[in-house]
Amino acid sequence: MTRNLDGVAAQDGARVPAEHIPAAVTAGTLIYSDGARQTFDPDGTTRYFEAGRQTEGTWSVDESGHFCSFWPPSYRASYDLQWVVEEGHVAGLRFSDLKSGARFDGRYQ
Repeated sequence: MTRNLDGVAAQDGARVPAEHIPAAVTAGTLIYSDGARQTFDPDGTTRYFEAGRQTEGTWSVDESGHFCSFWPPSYRASYDLQWVVEEGHVAGLRFSDLKSGARFDGRYQ
């Protein structure tokens, strides 16, 4: 289920514009292919749930329009964020790590 995305015109694989990143990440819980889940709060808090464990970090949008995350004590990452669109509806988000090029998709629960 998604919220905050009514009226957003998105194409599969298109970059999420910086002004839409907050609505995109807070639209719902993301589920990853390995079964992990992630939530994003409007205040910049993010929680990652995997194998019964919860990790808490923060998220933001940098001056270049990239999605950024920080996981204490020292892990920082920046991503290009792209829409995952299926049958004309936003189904999730694709994160592409700016340093490693690693990509992973999260689908809205």
